[in-house]
Amino acid sequence: MRICLSDQNGGGDLAVTDVEAFSRRESMLQLREMLLRSEEERFSGDPGHSIDEVARMMRSAIREVADAKRG
Repeated sequence: MRICLSDQNGGGDLAVTDVEAFSRRESMLQLREMLLRSEEERFSGDPGHSIDEVARMMRSAIREVADAKRG
């Protein structure tokens, strides 16, 4: 469910969405921020993470999202 209200000039004043959609969007924005930070670190010479480290971080992120959906 999403409701958007506009002013006289067509500009948005208010957007309402359901909690699940909001949570999903927040999770995606957090992931995007993490990816941008990683790219910045890589460009500045940070050696990065091993495949095992990345796999662990991904499993942790998936668990966080799954837990958030459950309640």
